[in-house]
Amino acid sequence: MPELPEVQTIVNDLLTAGLVGAEITGARVFWPRTISGMSPAAFGRRVKGRVVTGVWRRAKYIVVDLDGGLGLLIHLRMTGRLDLVPARQPRAKHEHVILELGDQRHLRFHDTRKFGRFCLTAEPGKILDRLGPEPLSAAFTARRLADCLKARRRMVKPLLLDQRMIAGLGNIYADEALWAAGIHPGRMAGTLLPAEIKALHRAIRQVLAQGVKNLGTTLGSGAGNFYSIARHRGRNRDALKVFRRDGLPCPRCAHPIRRIVVGQRGTHFCPVCQQ
Repeated sequence: MPELPEVQTIVNDLLTAGLVGAEITGARVFWPRTISGMSPAAFGRRVKGRVVTGVWRRAKYIVVDLDGGLGLLIHLRMTGRLDLVPARQPRAKHEHVILELGDQRHLRFHDTRKFGRFCLTAEPGKILDRLGPEPLSAAFTARRLADCLKARRRMVKPLLLDQRMIAGLGNIYADEALWAAGIHPGRMAGTLLPAEIKALHRAIRQVLAQGVKNLGTTLGSGAGNFYSIARHRGRNRDALKVFRRDGLPCPRCAHPIRRIVVGQRGTHFCPVCQQ
């Protein structure tokens, strides 16, 4: 699933490609369940004629602001991706939503697993305000992280993945941050000491900023892997220290990286550095 760096990369690409200012002249929906909360016909009627006034990210959502006070929230889920292509390009398999633009381009939603969702709403805050702080924002301080963790009877990794606690953090960057901070992913969150919380706060911000700088993480070459709007692969894979490196030496101590399951998620860590 694309995480904060991957979603931010997509948003940056859409801005660079000039999506802001484009008029949506029509919409075609080929998998009705992609549209949340209304029928595909109603969705098409409401977006037709709208002009894109902004594109930004909140957590793992791509937020497309439309004139008239509407917001289009796009969640890519497991395998969703957006492509901005010439209108004449034939529709590909698994392209489930096509937004036709007035400049002879299409914004197309491709989703092999069909888990992604579009939500058109006049009140995006009802969804977005439930989410935790943005970890790269000034509001996300070590004190804020401590408040999320204190007295929690949950393991630290599942808590980091809870979008109500921290927005945008997912499996890849949670593993990387915990390794950088030297904290075992199965540690009970409420037992972390102040120095450990500060180290974890610093690590979360570092691994996410690195991911954004490297344009996200692409782990393989399959259709379900992350590609930017510009069809570039994310470069962050080479910067990963533990994620999907089980059996390889830890960059810090050379002990083999292990893979376990924590909170029903595959988890990679060093059993020596993260006791």
